[in-house]
Amino acid sequence: MRESGFVEGRDVKIEYRWAGGQFDRLPSFAEELVRRNVALIVTFGGTAATLAAKAASSTIPIVFSVGDDPVRSGLVSSLSRPGGKITGATNFYNELAAKQLDLLHRLLPTVTVFALLANPNEVAAETEINDAESAARSKGLQLRVIRASTEREIDNAFATFVQHHAGAILVASNPYYAVRANQLVALAARYALPTMFWRRELPEAGGLMSYGASPIEIYHQIGSYAARILKGEQAGDLPVIQVTKIEFVINLKTAKALHLDIPPTLLALADEVIE
Repeated sequence: MRESGFVEGRDVKIEYRWAGGQFDRLPSFAEELVRRNVALIVTFGGTAATLAAKAASSTIPIVFSVGDDPVRSGLVSSLSRPGGKITGATNFYNELAAKQLDLLHRLLPTVTVFALLANPNEVAAETEINDAESAARSKGLQLRVIRASTEREIDNAFATFVQHHAGAILVASNPYYAVRANQLVALAARYALPTMFWRRELPEAGGLMSYGASPIEIYHQIGSYAARILKGEQAGDLPVIQVTKIEFVINLKTAKALHLDIPPTLLALADEVIE
């Protein structure tokens, strides 16, 4: 937004609302912002936040960042012509499960049982689960799926993964899991389970690997659209951006702690290697 001439405190005032992964708080937050007569609502953290904002107002423009297909989830009528008062960016996190599983399997070619942790409260969770199960079947692998939406359920899930003899874990994209990043990283270390995440912040915090859209690119695109709308463009006329920059991050320190040797071919694919 600064690139477009907007400086917070001088040209715009930004009201922040953070649900901390508690989806039931989103409608009240959206309604509160509508009552404050804001000029624009920007949503991060998935489809649920955007649906709450859309339900709260049909007149206030919305710019979203979501991880699934916004047409399939009912946010817009099409990617090229969203229509109404809404547009944004999709990073298609929920369609990356096949590649994430492939990267894990290339690291652990002898492992035949993998696990997937998914939040049932996530709008697109079942789509991501189906994609991951399809990818596993195509490789002749077993995939154990456990759904967890609370701190305790996440703890129990990792214990169950061990009982199911899972050799590695995929963590599905979800804002609540981002809030629980430290817990997820600590559990992966405690149980010595190689884990693939969807955001680079997780390997930066000590997780093994991540494969997902660049958050910097996402935030830049969202800020650019917000500025354009505040300058008078119609949200529904701005095509939904499909973020194309995908990052593969490996934490070598974590790999060593897990006694894993990262193959040179996998290192060569990494956009960043944390040592």
